[in-house]
Amino acid sequence: MDRLRDRVLFETAYVCGARASEACGLHVEDLDLRLDDEHVRIQGKGGSVRTVLLDDRGHVTLLKLYLARTGYTSGPLFRASINGSGGPLSYDAAQHRWETYCAAAGVEIDVHQLRHAHATELINAGVSIDAVRRRLGHASTETTQLYNPARRRRRRRRNPRRPPPP
Repeated sequence: MDRLRDRVLFETAYVCGARASEACGLHVEDLDLRLDDEHVRIQGKGGSVRTVLLDDRGHVTLLKLYLARTGYTSGPLFRASINGSGGPLSYDAAQHRWETYCAAAGVEIDVHQLRHAHATELINAGVSIDAVRRRLGHASTETTQLYNPARRRRRRRRNPRRPPPP
């Protein structure tokens, strides 16, 4: 069951553009999986709450399968299995699981890269910076501009990477 939990956790972080800590903090009650209105309420930084549309049908199906297999109807969506109490999975435990999967795959990717990859995918698909800002829960459009490829190219031209000293 841990592998299914982990897959749903990491896919949720990616599909929603959520921070890993936000995904770990989700509760079953934060999900609304009614047909054609699937969304999740995410508790963000500073106590802000944002609603993110679950527009990936495959992910919604995976969420429903996970809920059916676990039998969860309320409480933490992602629960620790080691302590036996069913408490929420901690960020540190999720980070450790992520690192274990990455090591097995022979890649070095930080779990936060899921969020960056989601934002970049949206920008590349032509989604407006403001829509991406709202989806990620950024207070400022300036923060979201980091995902804009044109801006990244301008920054690289102004601040080219220097080779490390010999």
